[in-house]
Amino acid sequence: MKSKVYLAGGMRSGWQSDLQSLNLDFIDPTDKEPERNLSLNEYGSWDLHYVKNCDIVFAYMEKDNPAGTGMAVEIGYAKGLGKTVILCLEENNQHINDRYLAFMKTVADITFKDFQEAVNYLKLFK
Repeated sequence: MKSKVYLAGGMRSGWQSDLQSLNLDFIDPTDKEPERNLSLNEYGSWDLHYVKNCDIVFAYMEKDNPAGTGMAVEIGYAKGLGKTVILCLEENNQHINDRYLAFMKTVADITFKDFQEAVNYLKLFK
């Protein structure tokens, strides 16, 4: 059985497509119906529903991500449910001091600074 992996993180750069070649089932929030204008409440409910129903949360905090608050909620919720949390936390964030973001490491099961290293680790969960 393939692991179900929820993809948490930035929604603009398209990093999620870099994972599609892996032999895993992905839950990608960027796949939500783009023509439907979801409210914040609907959006959050959708996200947390799928975090609850996944095996792994793969969270990617890019250095140009302006906030990461949604991702922080998702990984905290996942950890509270006993899910595996893989975090890629790029250094030198352009918007937030890295020391404030470092708290997310306490929630993750494992943290990487480099996206490709995090992806290589995710490949072990086939």
